[in-house]
Order: sequence, then C-alpha cells, then structure tokens
Amino acid sequence: MSASESASESSGSVVRRILLGAQLRRLRESRGITREAAGYSIRASESKISRMELGRVSFKARDVEDLLSLYGVGDEQEREALLSLAREANATGWWHSYTDVLPGWFQTYVGLEGSTSLIRNYEVQFVHGLLQTEGYAHAVVKSGMPGAGTPDIERRVALRLERQKLLVAERPAEFHCVLDEAALRRPYGEREVMRDQLRHLIEMSERPNVRLQVMPFSFGGHAAESGAFTMLGFPESGLPDIVYLEQLTSALYVDKPEEVAQYARAMDRLQEEGPNPAESRDLLRGLLQLM
Repeated sequence: MSASESASESSGSVVRRILLGAQLRRLRESRGITREAAGYSIRASESKISRMELGRVSFKARDVEDLLSLYGVGDEQEREALLSLAREANATGWWHSYTDVLPGWFQTYVGLEGSTSLIRNYEVQFVHGLLQTEGYAHAVVKSGMPGAGTPDIERRVALRLERQKLLVAERPAEFHCVLDEAALRRPYGEREVMRDQLRHLIEMSERPNVRLQVMPFSFGGHAAESGAFTMLGFPESGLPDIVYLEQLTSALYVDKPEEVAQYARAMDRLQEEGPNPAESRDLLRGLLQLM
C-alpha cells in the first residue's frame, strides 16, 4: 500500500465512524430505545451513546456487539458488516501526529476533509487553508496565535500544507471556493507574501478540480450574509453532506437535511451570481498589479 493510499484509508476512518454511528442511531430509534437505555446496556452514559452516534469517539467491538443485540440485529451477515465497519473506523489518521497542536474539535474536520469527494466553501476573513501558500499560512497562524512559539507555529503551518495534498493527489477532491474580496484585500504578512498568495490562487484556479470565484465588493449584499461556511460531500452512499461552521474555540457540524439544504442554496446562488472562474482570475490579476 502506498503512502497516499494509507493516508486515504486513515482519513476514511472518520467517515466510517460517522456512518456506523448513523446506522446505530437509526437502529436504536427504530426500536424505540432511549439513549439512556442503550448506554446502560454497555455500561456507559447517555452522553457516550450520543458521541458514538455522532461518530466522535472510537468504537469498542464489545460495545457494538452489545448494542446490536439490544437492537435485535440477529442476522450474522448484518452484524459482521457493522462490526467490520467498527474495526475500520478505529484506524489512526495521519493527523494524529499533530495532536500536540491540533484542537480536538478540529481533528474531526481534518478527517472529514480528507475523505470528501467535494468541498464547497465561502470564505471572508482570509484565503481558505487549502489554498494558502506557506508564507501566507505562517502569517495567518502567527496573527491568530500571538503568544505561540516558533515551533508551534511551524507545526501548524506544516499541518496546513499536509492537508493541501488532497487537491493534488492522483484522484483529487473537487474544491469549489468563493472568496470574498475582503479576504484578498486584508494583508497577512509582507507585501511579497500577499503577491505570492495571489499568484498561487491564479495558478490553483487553473486546476481542473478547483473552481475558484471571487465575490467583489461591487456586488453588494449576497447570499452568504451569515458568514463563512464549508460544505463537505462524500462518495459513500448513505452519508449526507455536512456543513462545517468554525467558531473561536469550537465548531458546529450541521447534518440535518433541511439545514444543509439552506447552505446548499446559498452556495448555489454565490456561484451563479458572482463572477465566473475566468472573470475571477482577471480580478486576481488586477489585485496583483495593485500590490
């Protein structure tokens, strides 16, 4: 197995946890069993059942076996399929080597990001991490963590650059990004850092798997009035799109279909109403000349 295949399998463990958790939730609800009762059956709390069903913790084979028995899953083939999913879900992701600088709530996102087939994003504060140059990333991290030492900053930048490999892999993810002009006007680092960043955006926008659009100030108000968001789509059947909303000290993962649909409509409008990729490249070239 190649290094890239190994990384893909590890990042896929997060998706498998979410898939397994969702299936266990459906089984529990279809039997009319409360989380409290399910927790009691595996000698755990109601909150642990909730975390398991959200795919935020690893699964013990014994716990899964006991829950399947409680939910009346007697078919050996069905049981083995779910137990196999539990074993695969416990694989360690490449990002675990960065846990010293990676917040727990962001580990889930990194795993999900590495398993996606389509990422759709609107960003207003700065250039999205998957499109940042090393110099720009360094300036962003340093600005956001003024008290951090050089080793911590370098580790966070290294993690960001490692994430970017999914856009240039043999089978890369599709990335649709709408950058607000504010993200391009706000300087991070010295003048040459910003110039390099703009050149990099132009270069990346020409990749077949990257659709980059710039929402200019001249457009006025637009569909993403609530701020930045990221939508993650997965190739596995049965796994819904997830909307990721980052906060200062935590993050929200939205998966209710009616709420996800609202974000999808906002993203559709942004892409339809804003300048197309070719026009956006012209905007980037114009900003580059001004720098």
